[in-house]
Amino acid sequence: MKRIALVTLTAMAALGTAAFAGTIHGKVSGVNGESAVYVEAVAGKTFPAPTQHITLDQKGLMFVPHIVVIAQGTTVDFLNSDSVAHNVFWISVSGNKKLGHNMGTWPKGEQHPFKFDNPGIVALLCNVHPEMSAYVIVSPTPYFAETDKSGEFKIDNVPDGAYTVTAWHEGAKSKSNPLKVAGDTTADFTLTK
Repeated sequence: MKRIALVTLTAMAALGTAAFAGTIHGKVSGVNGESAVYVEAVAGKTFPAPTQHITLDQKGLMFVPHIVVIAQGTTVDFLNSDSVAHNVFWISVSGNKKLGHNMGTWPKGEQHPFKFDNPGIVALLCNVHPEMSAYVIVSPTPYFAETDKSGEFKIDNVPDGAYTVTAWHEGAKSKSNPLKVAGDTTADFTLTK
């Protein structure tokens, strides 16, 4: 009997939590291709670092994928799948040059990890191949999405509340909007160069 009561209470608590979590969906327009949309830092709230690593490959003399959105504290494994040596470096994180870093150069098959502890935009480069570039967008919260090619996005399980939501696109001006999330909530952005 105690076990049934415990299962019932656990199910009720899960349903109660789900009732207070919403979805942010919308469209980023004014630009072509993928964009990043994320909820800015929440005052007084911290989030545990994700344990799952993300792989960013260097393949065909390109970073693959070109844009990756991650939560603060995520470790990215930089893999070299090309038959030539590659380097990974960035000058700054959102303009803060103190957060710039050079991971060095390594040959095919090697993978080097880096944990991104600071939120912001990281423009990746390779000093061996200056035509190579990519972006890591480090969200200060676990509430983020990458749009599809048409600009549509969806962020699930955002607790109801008031937030600032930001849309970013390579080469465009980022835009941040206040948003009150209550269940299913729409947030559209129009970005300009």
